[in-house]
Amino acid sequence: MSTGAVRTRAGDLLGLGGFLVLCLAISAIGGWVTADSVGTWYRTLQKPVFNPPDWVFAPVWTLLYLMIALAGWRVWRRVGFSGARAGMVAYSAQLALNLAWSFLFFGGRLMGTALAEILLLLVAIGVNAVLFWRTDRLAGWLLIPYAAWVAFACLLNFALWRLN
Repeated sequence: MSTGAVRTRAGDLLGLGGFLVLCLAISAIGGWVTADSVGTWYRTLQKPVFNPPDWVFAPVWTLLYLMIALAGWRVWRRVGFSGARAGMVAYSAQLALNLAWSFLFFGGRLMGTALAEILLLLVAIGVNAVLFWRTDRLAGWLLIPYAAWVAFACLLNFALWRLN
C-alpha cells in the first residue's frame, strides 16, 4: 500500500470484499440488461456455428469477474490506489466499457456500435493487464483469460452483426 499505510488482515479482506462487490454488481447489472433480450430478441438471431450454448455464458462470466476482482485487489493490496493510479484508471475504464457493451448490444440491440465498443474494451483490457503486470505479475496474468474471452466475444459480435 502507500507509504505509511498499515495493512491489516481485516483491511485486506474488506478490500477484497469491495473488489468482489464491485465486479459482481457490474455482472448483475449487465445480466439484468441482458436477461430480457436473451429470451426474446437474441433467440431470433441467426448465429454462427461457433456460438456457444446460452448456459455457457453465466459460469464463464462469473469466473472471469472473480478473476478481475482478484487482480484489482492484488494491485490495490500491494501499492494502494495512488500507487497504481494508471492501472486503476484502466481497471475502471475496462469495467465501465464491459458494462456499456451489455447496454449497447442487448439493451439497445446496436450490434455494429457494440462491435466498435467491444474492440475498445479489448484494448482497455490489454492496457490494464500490462499496467497491472508491472505492479503484480499474477494480477496481470489474471486478466489474460478475460482478454481471451472478450476477443472471442468480438468475433462472435462481428459474426452476429454480419449475419443479422
